[in-house]
Amino acid sequence: MAKIEIHNKKVKRQLLLFTDYLKIERNYSTNTVQAYLIDIHEFIEFMENNGGFIEFKKISHLDVRVYLSYLYDKHYSKNTISRKVSSLRSLYNFLIKNDLLIDNPFSYVNLKKYPNELPRFFYDQEMNELLKAARGDGHSILQLRDVLLIELLYATGMRVSECANLKYTDIDLNNHLILILGKGNKERYVPFGKYALNALLDYKKNCWITLTNKYHQTHNYVFINQHGRPITSTGIEYLLNKIMKNSSLTGDIYPHMIRHTFATQLLNNGADLRTVQELLGHSSLSTTQIYTHVTQENLQKSYREFFPRAKNKDK
Repeated sequence: MAKIEIHNKKVKRQLLLFTDYLKIERNYSTNTVQAYLIDIHEFIEFMENNGGFIEFKKISHLDVRVYLSYLYDKHYSKNTISRKVSSLRSLYNFLIKNDLLIDNPFSYVNLKKYPNELPRFFYDQEMNELLKAARGDGHSILQLRDVLLIELLYATGMRVSECANLKYTDIDLNNHLILILGKGNKERYVPFGKYALNALLDYKKNCWITLTNKYHQTHNYVFINQHGRPITSTGIEYLLNKIMKNSSLTGDIYPHMIRHTFATQLLNNGADLRTVQELLGHSSLSTTQIYTHVTQENLQKSYREFFPRAKNKDK
């Protein structure tokens, strides 16, 4: 979180009320609440450095336009800018709803239009390369954890944060089902196959039990570090980035691509959009629909490659 000290007691109280609202009424996770507060504190810091920040009701529409120009100049992505504006708009809406303010300067913000970027995904051979990198030389029992991490993310499409919170009590080995606690503490069941099952059993027997016993750990979290303690979301992201760096893959690759791959594979093999929405834990179908563009692009590529009259060959 941005390190900035807020002296105004009214602002402090408003932020505490908003934080309680996010936690209690909206039932948001700790990570989500922190993301909101980071965005808000960064805005306050910007205002402090550009003329001074007094309180939220003193922010004008001109201040908002200047802040947006700053974000564009920093070359933040469309999604990042949209999220920051959404956080601030939510804060103001909350304050207005509770009669603490009367105007929301973020209400009429129109963000610049960018071409929609399709989610990138891994092909089968690339996933095999990731698993190969996770296995490594086989000299460390922690490599069993890394293999399970890739297999489970690929088999279920879980988010990294969901993976970090996974416990053995959430896993039904008999029916091959995992109970996942998603955003907003919403629960969903997702099945998994034999590859993930075998990796899970191998890991628990030859890594998890060994390390938790050695370091006298009594928790039930699935993913652990070298001392048998649960791994945080940041720790899992670090592991995934390390695996990807050690693989033979090149280009801009990132952990969330495994989730994109899960969704794309389902749609390419005939799953309906509603099923994919449920498995991914999306609250809105529109969020899931972007994957249909990926599959359409894949269909067009295959059409051009294999349909004789679509080929542009010189005779």
